[in-house]
Amino acid sequence: MSEVSPVVSLEVFENEILKSSAPVLVDFWAEWCGPCRSLAPILDEVAAEMGEGARVVKVNVDEQRELAMKYGIRGIPTLIFFKGGEPKKTLVGVQSKAELLTSLKELA
Repeated sequence: MSEVSPVVSLEVFENEILKSSAPVLVDFWAEWCGPCRSLAPILDEVAAEMGEGARVVKVNVDEQRELAMKYGIRGIPTLIFFKGGEPKKTLVGVQSKAELLTSLKELA
């Protein structure tokens, strides 16, 4: 079973997301963000359902300002889907489990 992973640095982001062979869903969030907290259990379910077929990663925008700026994060939660090291799709706001699964499966 796969689970949501936190990103602690730009180096980890580059190694684990940009070099991943599987699609990666990156959740840009903050602890004080209510919608971000309501999205968390949905992301846990998506990670469990996708297993090894995709990764789900969280980036705290307050701790990782450089990453937030690099990807132009203006509102949270912002979800960016990566494949082959490139951002392929961006969604802003709370999304349904079905929408997230569909988006990841399209990249698989």
